[in-house]
Formats: sequence, structure tokens, C-alpha cells
Amino acid sequence: MDKKIYYNNLYDYYQDLLTEKQRQYFVDYYEYDLSLSEMAENYDVSRNAVFKQLKQVEKKLDLYEETLQCFHKKQEVLAFVQDEHLRKRIEEIL
Repeated sequence: MDKKIYYNNLYDYYQDLLTEKQRQYFVDYYEYDLSLSEMAENYDVSRNAVFKQLKQVEKKLDLYEETLQCFHKKQEVLAFVQDEHLRKRIEEIL
């Protein structure tokens, strides 16, 4: 799975566990596709500071998934469902 897709999926589950600043950085990078340089300019910080913040967010999302496994469990449930209508309904719920 593509890294951006994977982290966007984790973010859907665990965004409320991140700080506001971490959420802003995540959205700018993963959803708005801003470069590190653009973000550094927007936040008036160094490019390295942006990079470190994003790595910290990725580590936190990985830790939350390792511990809670919400995304993994959803994937396992969906793997068993053959009926497309039922599958879509389960995705909405989860």
C-alpha cells in the first residue's frame, strides 16, 4: 500500500489523538501535498523542523495502530465480506 494512502487511513482513525499542530502539519503534507519548503515558509520554521514534526506524527500513528489495530481489524473484516453492498455498509460503519 502506498505510504500516503496508508497514513491517511491511520489518520482517519487516530487524528483526535494528535495535537492541533500535528494535525495541521499532517493535512498540509498528506492532503494538500505541500512540500517541506512550502510548509516551512508557511509556519516560519526550518525545513528540518517540518520534517521532524512529520516523522513524529508518523511514529505516533504507527504506535497507535500497533497498539489499537483499528485499521488492521477493518481490513480483516472486509476480507471476509463477499457481498459488495454489505461491504460498503461495513466500510461506512467502521
